[in-house]
Amino acid sequence: MSLINEYRATEEAIKELQARLKNLSQDDKLQAELEFEGKLRTLMGEYSKSLRDIIALLDPDSKTKAPRGAAVKTTGTKRARKVKQYKNPHNGEVIETKGGNHKTLKEWKAKWGADVVEGWATLLG
Repeated sequence: MSLINEYRATEEAIKELQARLKNLSQDDKLQAELEFEGKLRTLMGEYSKSLRDIIALLDPDSKTKAPRGAAVKTTGTKRARKVKQYKNPHNGEVIETKGGNHKTLKEWKAKWGADVVEGWATLLG
């Protein structure tokens, strides 16, 4: 996209967003929510309470619940990788590694393909 086209597209997007903002600012529901938020924050300041204090007061069980979308953490250590032994049938060379970041293994995979080389693997434990 040329710079002038990008400029015009950005200008058009700004106009659309400004129109949307104007419509939202005239919405009675938004005005009521903004008024409620202002009064709530004033009240919280008056009593020196934080949002967490309010949540704990209104929903005491919220501490036991995981936040929405939060992944549940598992405790413990990382699982150790298993040692694999690769034996090249072309030259009889043997490699033992825990990961795929081995120089010779990478060369083999580049030459014969990853699927073929994985077929040469034996799990040692």
